[in-house]
Amino acid sequence: MNAPTRLAALVVAALACATFAAADAYTATPARYSDAGPEPLLARVFEHIEQNRLTDALQEVEAMVKAYPNFHLANLIKGDLLLARSRPIQAFGNVANAPQDKLSDLREEAIARLKAYHEKPPANYVPRYLLQMRPDQDYAIVVDTQRSRLYLYQNEKGTPRFVADYYISHGKLGTDKIREGDKKTPIGVYHVTASLSRQKLSDFYGTGAFPISYPNEWDRRHGRNGHGIWLHGTPSDTFSRPPKASDGCVVLANQDLDALSKNLQIGLTPVIISNSIEWLSLDDWQAERGSLKKQIEQWRSDWESLDVERYLDHYSKKFIGDGMNHAQWSTRKRLVTSGKSWIKMAAENISMLRNPGKDDMVVVTFDQDYRSNNLSNVMKKRQYWQKEEGQWKIVYEGAG
Repeated sequence: MNAPTRLAALVVAALACATFAAADAYTATPARYSDAGPEPLLARVFEHIEQNRLTDALQEVEAMVKAYPNFHLANLIKGDLLLARSRPIQAFGNVANAPQDKLSDLREEAIARLKAYHEKPPANYVPRYLLQMRPDQDYAIVVDTQRSRLYLYQNEKGTPRFVADYYISHGKLGTDKIREGDKKTPIGVYHVTASLSRQKLSDFYGTGAFPISYPNEWDRRHGRNGHGIWLHGTPSDTFSRPPKASDGCVVLANQDLDALSKNLQIGLTPVIISNSIEWLSLDDWQAERGSLKKQIEQWRSDWESLDVERYLDHYSKKFIGDGMNHAQWSTRKRLVTSGKSWIKMAAENISMLRNPGKDDMVVVTFDQDYRSNNLSNVMKKRQYWQKEEGQWKIVYEGAG
């Protein structure tokens, strides 16, 4: 193996070994040099190195350094290419006395960026989690922590349409956050709750931050705690951080955060964080969406029917809501329904977001317009529907 090939060997081998099985929806795609971010240039650099075109590689990496001066990975590769002119390269990051942990971080970043660039989901596939967005939710975010990638989707008349994807960093100790200070990123369905400007933050958070709604109701039910999980940027002297580098937040390059922030709606934009994204064809997505919508409509219809037992059959024996368990909830509903001569209930602006955790569960929110002979109210409602023995059941219900 010649000197320049050693430089690319680790990354190229990792990419070759990471080829996904046919069951995985990801496919290799031709390089698209119009893509935003450094990945197209990075891919071309390693392509030139593989083919022993060091001069071309150096030109590409110099263009990358000029475009992204604080991009540590690009500067490391440039240093290797310059050293290759005078002596053999023994390893990726051929810097004397360089900290091995830093080099390892940069290798992992190179692999994550190149894998995401070369292996993209088919254009006609959508994340399983975005079953239905509200009409006023313009965009949704889906994070794949294993791939260190954030995907932005636009709500196009109810169908998610891919807009962009960005490299991200997440928790130092992985995912499935449980407690305060565990340096893990939560997995679940959240939404953006606020926008914090650069002026209100230290330089560590870059050009801004967007807190998300961790812990949600399901997290609290399972004893998960902690706070301060944000989407945020990087310090002014850092272009990007290693794949696992945060205390639990999702971190983007400042230029990516700035681009993303234009599409975020406070209190509305969903942020779904998953270990890995499940992708569905549009036909399968429509079928899954239609099945749950049918169940929600049946629940609504059964409530209006005044048949309280049929209505209660939609609720899991594990149900919790308004501080009540299933038995308490059932007793209350039987008592309330006995005083009704009629009920009309409309559910508008329905959102259905599948939870990416281990539970087969969907978070449903809607605007509820309830009217009866002795009570009328309008409220936002949130429900968690879970599959139990093949049937959708409500396991949580409360104000949304």
